[in-house]
Amino acid sequence: MPQGDSNGSSKQLAALTRRVPTPGKATILAIGKAFPSQIIPQECLVEGYIRDTKCEDAYIKEKLERLCKNTTVKTRYTVMSKEILDKYPELATEGSPTIKQKLEIANPAVVEMATKASLCCIKEWGRPAQDITHIVYVSSSEIRLPGGDLYLANELGLRSDVSRVMLYFLGCYGGVTGLRVAKDIAENNPGSRVLLTTSETTILGFRPPNKARPYDLVGAALFGDGAAAVIIGTNPVMGQECPFMELSYAVQKFLPDTHSVIDGRLSEEGINFKLGRDLPQKIEDNIEEFCRKLMAKSSVKDFNDLFWAVHPGGPAILNKLESTLKLSSDKLECSRKALMDYGNVSSNTIFYVMEYMREYLKENGEEWGLGLAFGPGITFEGILLRSL
Repeated sequence: MPQGDSNGSSKQLAALTRRVPTPGKATILAIGKAFPSQIIPQECLVEGYIRDTKCEDAYIKEKLERLCKNTTVKTRYTVMSKEILDKYPELATEGSPTIKQKLEIANPAVVEMATKASLCCIKEWGRPAQDITHIVYVSSSEIRLPGGDLYLANELGLRSDVSRVMLYFLGCYGGVTGLRVAKDIAENNPGSRVLLTTSETTILGFRPPNKARPYDLVGAALFGDGAAAVIIGTNPVMGQECPFMELSYAVQKFLPDTHSVIDGRLSEEGINFKLGRDLPQKIEDNIEEFCRKLMAKSSVKDFNDLFWAVHPGGPAILNKLESTLKLSSDKLECSRKALMDYGNVSSNTIFYVMEYMREYLKENGEEWGLGLAFGPGITFEGILLRSL
């Protein structure tokens, strides 16, 4: 038999054989997601956005059309709707102090999506919600006290002594930070079950386009809304729980003197973002060393022997990663598919990638992989994953 066929057969056999979880290591036991009801095909976005913001600038329209094609996004979900704009017409007025109105929309919306994603996750898990001992709640889309973690616990009917951790305004790496925090909680509290929920909406950044703010057009072309949830715990109860991924080792790193490359600030108008053009290059310059530190904890030496769950911040970042690490073209397929189907949904997106990865690993035999995300700082967040 040719060598290639032999390798293929061994990979398929490995994929069919469930691996045994490492005692005491955190595992992902279930996953869920949720979205607002409004779906926007990318080819319809420009006309809708230009109409809703009453923009009459042909240059802006042409630039947005070009950006929409370059993002590779096909569909996205959004909380924003005609009904909201009819109720709050000032959202489409340049310079209006609309942070109060935006929070009136965003705060309940993110909890509603988080609740739906969590219920979906709990249903897959198959155990009662009262068995959840901890919540890790991640969002860059709401501001209030108490936070969404408490509202979520109430909506799900969790025990009043559930331990809560809230991670606010981490941006795109928040999902992987949540995994790291949930891993630490699960491994240091035997028998615990941690609900990690992320929920994001672009409402806080919605504003009419302006030539002085080209970054707003990038956001309009790339970002979407949604929520995700996973349940994490050690020593799965066989017959009751079905772990599919082990969280082996986690690392966070920031790049000194790069805090202005991704710059987000709150104002009376909402949240303003600026993205430096050198972001993909900064990631390219530092990613190999970061990945090698993670994979050193496994027996794998070649990047192409890993599976890759990478937050798809945009196609340029994925392309840089692929070329720098000399990855085969299929390695980032799950990331590209998540970007195409949902856009960049900030902290949620890594879980959409992982859901696709779960299906991919049923057909492929890689045992070890990397989960990666990048965000303000510039911060690298990474986790060594083991397929079960």
